[in-house]
Amino acid sequence: MFETLSDRLTSVFSSLRAKGRLSDSDIDATTREIRIALLEADVALPVVKAFVAQVKERARGAEVSQALNPAQQVVKIVNDELIGILGGETRRLRLAKTPPTVLMLAGLQGAGKTTLAGKLARWLREQGHAPMLVAADLQRPNAVQQLQVMGERAAVAVYAPEPGNGVGDPIEVARRSIDEARRLQHDIVIIDTAGRLGIDQEMMKQAADIRDAVSPDEVLFVVDAMIGQDAVTTAQAFMEGVGFDGVVLTKLDGDARGGAALSVRHITGRPIMFASTGEKLEDFDAFHPDRMASRILDMGDILTLIEQAQKTFDEEQAAKMAGKLTSGENFTLEDFLEQMMMVQKMGPIKNLLGMMPGMGQMRDQLNSIDDRDLDRIAAIIRSMTPAERQDPKILNGSRRARIAAGSGVSVSAVSNLVTRFYEAQKMMKRVAGGMGIPGMPGGRGKAAKAQKKAKKGRRVSGDPRKAALGKPAAEEEPAAPKQGGVLGNLGGKLPPGMELPPGFDPSKLRLPGQN
Repeated sequence: MFETLSDRLTSVFSSLRAKGRLSDSDIDATTREIRIALLEADVALPVVKAFVAQVKERARGAEVSQALNPAQQVVKIVNDELIGILGGETRRLRLAKTPPTVLMLAGLQGAGKTTLAGKLARWLREQGHAPMLVAADLQRPNAVQQLQVMGERAAVAVYAPEPGNGVGDPIEVARRSIDEARRLQHDIVIIDTAGRLGIDQEMMKQAADIRDAVSPDEVLFVVDAMIGQDAVTTAQAFMEGVGFDGVVLTKLDGDARGGAALSVRHITGRPIMFASTGEKLEDFDAFHPDRMASRILDMGDILTLIEQAQKTFDEEQAAKMAGKLTSGENFTLEDFLEQMMMVQKMGPIKNLLGMMPGMGQMRDQLNSIDDRDLDRIAAIIRSMTPAERQDPKILNGSRRARIAAGSGVSVSAVSNLVTRFYEAQKMMKRVAGGMGIPGMPGGRGKAAKAQKKAKKGRRVSGDPRKAALGKPAAEEEPAAPKQGGVLGNLGGKLPPGMELPPGFDPSKLRLPGQN
């Protein structure tokens, strides 16, 4: 979504790194480039003017002139201002003191309200709540059926007393849903209302009547992040006609320029509360302004990556694998497959790597990543017998041909996987052995080896008298020098009958070639 803006800002900041001090002309040129980058990202003009003015004012202040690295300080200022324009801090749902908490969704048709209702219900269920979806969109064809499907996929209840398709009173359905939620002990009610292809008085009146009938604790305005500055116009019309407490952005995974996310919050004064980043039900989370600003500036989103890992990875399984690695046990293809499946549950590999700092500069490489490669690897491993997974060394030519036929790949693909696995196995063994770093568990670095070598020359003497004095064996009488050649091979002694005469001095021998 923010690729264009991120690339432009990254290039702007890279030109500042070589400067030891920023002049007024440097600041003007930088803010001019930032203005162009924001306008190209389809950010509303009033937002751009306010943003650039604030950055310029802070950049000319003491915090930059006294900084050790002015370029880094400018990046920090832009990051702070982006966080501010996106809402400052994460806004949480306000829950009613007496259940149920009523959430009303409003927005244009096509913004993704019904799909988002299912995502929000699933997210709340994972938070420990018992939500109920209400089908109050009775105008759009098959809207009720779509919500029922979403509720089934999200494993939440759906209240749909009317068939829809133009039949039924949405205001009465919304009013009765509150009593139904109390009766079934649901603590949150999510009302999906009707949308239109454009803003009209009929739609606004119906949304306002539903609001008056149920008195929602939160009215969430659902906006398509791909419609650009039209999102601002729509948001202003809904604010005047219905009013809302928070914004939900959908389709943040699209290829649009993302100006809506930077404009809606500033224009309406209402925080962005949630963001939908994909088609799957799990592609949904609370909106964090600081993390989004960090991703725009290509500084990564490590916190979200950690949270996804914590939600996806099985703690028991992870602890078992960690114990296996630290104990130095063999890392098998079965373990390799388990780890790969756990990573795959976190989402597309491209998205995971995109959360790492600096990955914006490797966007072409990230775009070339295909998650189907992981499926092929899994198929290869699953085509092996348990014995082959435990010991890949037994994979001869006929076994590899059988595995290739069973997984639908070439024999070379099986061989490449085995080679890559051996490299991973070596790395795991190095990790288990401490990688030669002193202080690492099981590690014996150079210092440990030198200390062990030094101890070899300080053996305690076998003489009880000298051992009592603590003298090492090295301080006893020096050992006789080792002899090479024939004498060395015979342990320094000649066979019987070949003993040297008494007083023989080999140094006095005159050998050929000596004067």
